[in-house]
Amino acid sequence: SRLLEPKYMTDLVEGSMLSQYYREAGNHDVIFIGDCEVYESFTPPTLWQEYGITSYVRGSAQQLIWQSYYLLEETLKRETPKAVVFNVLSIKYGEPQSEAYNRMTLDGMRWSGSKLRSIYASKTEEESIISYVFPLLRFHSRWSDLSAEDWQYLFHRDTVSHNGYLMQTAISPKTTDREGRPLADYTLPEVGFDYLEKMRALCEEKGVEFILIKAPTNNWKYYWYDEWEAQIVSWANEKGVDYYNFI
Repeated sequence: SRLLEPKYMTDLVEGSMLSQYYREAGNHDVIFIGDCEVYESFTPPTLWQEYGITSYVRGSAQQLIWQSYYLLEETLKRETPKAVVFNVLSIKYGEPQSEAYNRMTLDGMRWSGSKLRSIYASKTEEESIISYVFPLLRFHSRWSDLSAEDWQYLFHRDTVSHNGYLMQTAISPKTTDREGRPLADYTLPEVGFDYLEKMRALCEEKGVEFILIKAPTNNWKYYWYDEWEAQIVSWANEKGVDYYNFI
């Protein structure tokens, strides 16, 4: 099973970031949770060097809001930060999306009740729970595609992030005000607000400040609509939660 499962070392390295948290769990002032917009936007080294804030980014590609909740659940069993920061983009999804992205989040979690509940909430109709318990059932066909990487990283993984931040040097400035395509319905899914409330309540129970943010992005496919913004602002005002839109 270890040989056949994807290694995420030289390709799609985002798939190996979540599992690396367990080496450094504990004593962080801030935990960031969410999709690619958090692990490409917030740099723990800068927060430490300039402000003395210790932090960790528990982000993964297309991390769905229920996956964020269960990641938060397991994280708060390992440590109690002063604040949890959640990026709100994923609230637009009301149902499971993709096995490939599911794997990049779920396979990196250690086994726990939180992981099992996240699998149940995340799996698409084509997926089975048992394939997450025994990954060999899913990846057995990779035997014909094995490469040197699969042998090199059979028993260990290199560190691909710095406290969950995917280190990059490229800068992509905003150069256009292209609008998103019109939607038939701008109502955000109710399930998203259900899990948002679960996160808020869990943080309150643990004495952790819960903060919402919307990270900036240049990708028009992830356009953030004013109608969505209004719904988040309304919820945050009602719940007394701070929300910062960095767009």
